[in-house]
Amino acid sequence: MKRFVDGVDRSQGLLLPDRLEDYVHEDNPVRVVDAFVEALDLSQLGFEAANRAAGGRPAYHPAALLKIYIYGYLNRIQSSRRLEREAQRNLELIWLTGRLAPDFKTIADFRKDNGGAITAVCSRFVALCRSMKVFSDAIVAIDGSKLKAVNTRERNFTVGKVKGRRKQLEESIARYLAELDRADRDPALMPEGRVPHLRDKLAKLHAQMEKLDSIEKQLESTPDRQISLTDPDARSMATSGRGTGVVGYNVQAAVDVEHHLIVAHDVTNEGHDRAQLAAMAVKAKAAFGTKGMTALADRGYFSATEILACEEADIIPLVPKPLTSNSKAKGRFDKRDFIYDEAADEYACPAGERAIHRFTTEENGLTLHKYWSSACPRCPMRTKCTTASYRRITRWEHEHVLERMQMLLDARPQVAVVRKQTVEHVFGTLKSWLGTTPLLMKTLPKVRTEVSLAVLAYNMKRMIKIMGTEGMVRAIAA
Repeated sequence: MKRFVDGVDRSQGLLLPDRLEDYVHEDNPVRVVDAFVEALDLSQLGFEAANRAAGGRPAYHPAALLKIYIYGYLNRIQSSRRLEREAQRNLELIWLTGRLAPDFKTIADFRKDNGGAITAVCSRFVALCRSMKVFSDAIVAIDGSKLKAVNTRERNFTVGKVKGRRKQLEESIARYLAELDRADRDPALMPEGRVPHLRDKLAKLHAQMEKLDSIEKQLESTPDRQISLTDPDARSMATSGRGTGVVGYNVQAAVDVEHHLIVAHDVTNEGHDRAQLAAMAVKAKAAFGTKGMTALADRGYFSATEILACEEADIIPLVPKPLTSNSKAKGRFDKRDFIYDEAADEYACPAGERAIHRFTTEENGLTLHKYWSSACPRCPMRTKCTTASYRRITRWEHEHVLERMQMLLDARPQVAVVRKQTVEHVFGTLKSWLGTTPLLMKTLPKVRTEVSLAVLAYNMKRMIKIMGTEGMVRAIAA
């Protein structure tokens, strides 16, 4: 007697064929995808052909194509060609689309042509989460991460890269010319066929030099002195590793600290985060729909103007200040050792002297007040304070905003740990899902569409984990 489970005979006829519904369990996540898309007003969101006029060849409804993409990003399938194959063989996707199997070009064009509408769908899901009251605390952690574009480092040029590449080419040309000179002096020293090969190599190197000359002229007309040949919007960006970098985009995310949901996101091609704090915080506040909010960020976001903009928008920013001064490291007093007296508009130095206001200036768009004490030259503690004759103290006109934020940070030492545990986990998950080449599309608008689909899939999976499939379907229908 066989002790194995028998399969179904492929040639056996069935009186009643199985229904598609029988292949998808009640708690299958595809039911959430189906319910969510069916509840959307696609024409209001801006999808093309949602209200297609009669006439011509019938088109695929945007709902079917949107379901395919959401399912794909939920299951780490971003390629349109792979989605085409899955639509033909994957039972979950066959159930989701009702046996529709569009070709890869139709699938790819849908993502390319409906970027704004797909981003709106991502926002609509966040609004659904808000209506389900999962955002009890209006606190977000903001961070950015670099994602690799389809543009390789070899096809990205900066002024420094052009100079380095030109030097390499010049050295190679000099080496080949020296070999040709040696062949002219004594042809017996050179193997047969080597001379034509060297001349061919020299011709290619001269062509590369001409190409570098053209690129150098283009660099002069670009505002950031950088050119990418494959993806014109991709930029070379430094990463956390010393001496490393990536040609890609800077993805920004504001993550709810309670459930780790991405409440707001954006994509830029700026290699730093200093100008992103206020914009991301305002987006997150709008997504929460609250009057106030707290935003946590790391030192890379510290910018006086950005912090002031958050305060003016009723957002409490908590951003540690970078330790850029060498005074403390060298055993001297730093600015925190000087106590400001607001009523007298002066500072008390560690030696007990008064550093009074001297003049006001404007630097980089900031109004700055300068202070120092007349007692500095004869102060016995001057060597512990400064290497100059006077210790000058600079105070921004809105310095009280930064001081108030620092007091809040000192009172909440756990902020850095909360931020790290919240947002870095999210980026680690997204990068794991998207793989070694996370971005498949070119130019900033299309990359934003890609990231929106990834964020939507991440949030949907998180909510299914929190609420369950049946709970999500009921909430969508409510």
